[in-house]
Amino acid sequence: AIYQDDKISIEITTTRLLDTTVYVADVTLRDPSCLRTALAQNSFGRNITDTTSSIAAQNNAILAINGDYYGFRSTGYVMRHGYIYRYVPVDDPSQEDLVIYEDGSLGIIRESEVPAQSLEDTDVTDILSFGPGLVIDGEISVNQDDEVDRAQVTNPRTAIGVIEPLHYLLVVSDGRTKKSRGLSLYELAGFMKEQGCSFAYNLDGGGSSTMYFMGKVLNNPTTFGDEIAERGVSDIIYIGRD
Repeated sequence: AIYQDDKISIEITTTRLLDTTVYVADVTLRDPSCLRTALAQNSFGRNITDTTSSIAAQNNAILAINGDYYGFRSTGYVMRHGYIYRYVPVDDPSQEDLVIYEDGSLGIIRESEVPAQSLEDTDVTDILSFGPGLVIDGEISVNQDDEVDRAQVTNPRTAIGVIEPLHYLLVVSDGRTKKSRGLSLYELAGFMKEQGCSFAYNLDGGGSSTMYFMGKVLNNPTTFGDEIAERGVSDIIYIGRD
């Protein structure tokens, strides 16, 4: 599947990796402002959720993936569109946040090292607090034992990566079903590196993992494997234009 206009080029492919279906959106932008974030119901709050596809449709997204589900916990930086909603750091010195800059580049900060306030009035537009970083400076930055809290070893996964400036990879894997076992963080990191990412970051996975493209959900979202259905989440990352 392909989408193309004067600012945005998207090619969707699916591949099989370790008994798992992986959905890959190869995105090239001419305008960094086409990489965007949105909150469920356009509001910030712990219990405000909506499905990825619903948030995407409300924002006229061409392509969308779930974000960090900030509302699942009461700590972790939250910045959207230059506004900081939450300053409280996660009680984990290794916590790595995704930062999105005005020029469309992506990076990582550690909450234990960078106060959220110091990022106000900078060229940082968004901070998502999930992680960890998967690929940093072209090298896999997790080991085979790393795992996210509450995650099973093999899970549905969501990640975003950068191949070169304004050239992104948005990736979602299925998991917890008979057709797809899911991926470990290390396996996901290896895939992102193999695809040419110099940088990649792990977003909320499990039942949250969803990829939406041109009005349809492409993957098979599931929380427990017995039912294929989207889960409500707090936020999305998406590709869109005015």
